[in-house]
Amino acid sequence: MLTTQRKKAILELLTRDGQVLAAPLAATFGVSEDTIRRDLREMAADGLLQRVHGGALPASSAVAPFSTRRTLESSGKSAIGMAAAAMIVPGQIVMIDGGTTSAELVRHLPSNLVATVVTHSPTVAVALVDHPSIEVIMIGGRLYKHSIVNVGAAAIEAISHIHADIYFMGVTGVHPTAGLSTGDLEEAYVKRALAARSAETVVLASMDKLNAASAYSIGDVTLAQTVVVERSTDSAFTEALEAAGVSVVRA
Repeated sequence: MLTTQRKKAILELLTRDGQVLAAPLAATFGVSEDTIRRDLREMAADGLLQRVHGGALPASSAVAPFSTRRTLESSGKSAIGMAAAAMIVPGQIVMIDGGTTSAELVRHLPSNLVATVVTHSPTVAVALVDHPSIEVIMIGGRLYKHSIVNVGAAAIEAISHIHADIYFMGVTGVHPTAGLSTGDLEEAYVKRALAARSAETVVLASMDKLNAASAYSIGDVTLAQTVVVERSTDSAFTEALEAAGVSVVRA
């Protein structure tokens, strides 16, 4: 079998099973594990998968720059944003992450909502300027331009002084076994810090983020109490989350 044929077959197995392991692949194709590991390295370099210990997981497609993602309309993201906005109770202290799905959440907030929003996203903060009854607390730090969020030690220090009622987390990967992940190490630290300071964490997970993984782990799926997904999400995936003790809301 040619290398290109083997790689195509690996991708088909990855799509079917949600993960692949090097040792079984080597046995299936009659090649050494070193050959399979080389295939996986090359495929990871091409952005086709995410390598993990012993094998690989589907790579998240939600890693394009913010400006590109913002131009891609998604009815699914809009529905997730609407469902998330409905979870907010007046008077709460709400943490809102950066990202395009979070932008949809903000877009669906009632104009008369009375609440305090804590965010490390300049985009979210500016979007709330026209909400007269929402107090906005901006977390500062180094601007991570890819996602337009503030990260670093200064951000984590500021977060440590806040007790929030609910945190809406954006991710680039949600996988039943690999957990929650994102494409930047410092961003992962900030997301963990936000989750640690909130009574409830809700992950906003559009279809492109499901059953996929990125390079940096935020935590197990159980770091979230709730995951909001699109209505058409495969029940096998949501059942895996619910089996882990995570509530699933279909938007």
